[in-house]
Amino acid sequence: MALDQSFVGRTYPPTEPYEVGREKIREFAEAVGDTNPAYTDAEAAKALGHPDVIAPPTFVFAITFKAAGQVIEDPQLGLDYSRVVHGDQKFAYTRPVRAGDRLSVTSTIEGIKTLAGNDILDVRGEVHDEAGEHVVTAWTKLVSRAADEEA
Repeated sequence: MALDQSFVGRTYPPTEPYEVGREKIREFAEAVGDTNPAYTDAEAAKALGHPDVIAPPTFVFAITFKAAGQVIEDPQLGLDYSRVVHGDQKFAYTRPVRAGDRLSVTSTIEGIKTLAGNDILDVRGEVHDEAGEHVVTAWTKLVSRAADEEA
């Protein structure tokens, strides 16, 4: 069953702040194999003009995808998450994520379409710091695969 187009534009409440830790940044950089010293060494980050270590660009996905859970779990939307695959991801940064940031995410459904029986859901996550300053916008595309015709 196709997702309801009337949900396009629906915005969900901001998440509770997520505090970005140096160790989380280091672990993430290590997991993705990025050896940029600005991710692990405060002095290297300061030499580049940052107040502390910064996070790799895709680090914020963990925060924005968790926030998109409000959309995914909205019973009125009726998304069958057991059929969902991650379709695409992109980011637009105002500034890097830094250790010590306390970030909140506001998710908005930007688009819903059906293509070959698959529902395509576009969610925008606006990430702001504790002062309300914009840090990054993340766009997540989720694809809810069509049910098998034989099932």
